[in-house]
Formats: sequence, structure tokens, C-alpha cells
Amino acid sequence: MQAERYTKISLFLIITGIILGALNAHYLTEIIAENKNKSLNTGIKYQLFHAISLLVLSLQKNKFNHNINYSLILMTTGTCLFSISIYLLTTQELIGINMSIIGPITPIGGVMLIISWIILFFSVKKID
Repeated sequence: MQAERYTKISLFLIITGIILGALNAHYLTEIIAENKNKSLNTGIKYQLFHAISLLVLSLQKNKFNHNINYSLILMTTGTCLFSISIYLLTTQELIGINMSIIGPITPIGGVMLIISWIILFFSVKKID
């Protein structure tokens, strides 16, 4: 049941990452500053990378011990915090709302991603 949930979450993140990438490439590059566009691309890249990782992990969950659940939770949450905060910060002028208060969320999401990979490292089952 949990594997199915993470498969669906990962597919949603992949779909939205592709949509955001296309939106950025064909529309936002013309209306936001280059440095903000680079930040936006970073958020999209990390979202897609971790979404594909979540998909692979959820489909291969039986190759890991029970700690894989912690890794999946942290990876999902970290991806959302990291990428969404970047999206909001880079488009705050377009939407007309000051989002600078969420700036600290980006590194928190990044730390969660790092921890998720460390937990994953220790979750690999020993192959006999």
C-alpha cells in the first residue's frame, strides 16, 4: 500500500516537473531575470531527479529494510520543501507577494534530502 502511494507521488512530481520545465523554457525565461531562471531550473532539476529516485525506490522497496520508509518520507518532504520554496521565491515578483520569509525552507528541504540518502545507504539489505 505504501509503495503504491509513493509511486503515485513520484509520478505526480515527474508530471509537474515536466510541466514546470516546459513553462520555464517557453514562457518564464522571457519575463524573469536570468539568475532567477537558473534558480528555477535548479528546483525543477532536483524535483525531477528525486521524483525519479522515488519511483525507482517505491518499485524496488523489497530490496531495502524497514528504514526505507523514513528515507521515502524525508525524500518526498525534502523535495517539496526545497523545490516549492525555490519556485515561490523566484516567482514572487510575478505573483506580487513577498515570499522572502520562506527563504530558510530551501536549505531545510536540502538537508532532508541529504539525510534521506544517508538513510537509504543504510537501508540496503545484505545480499546473501
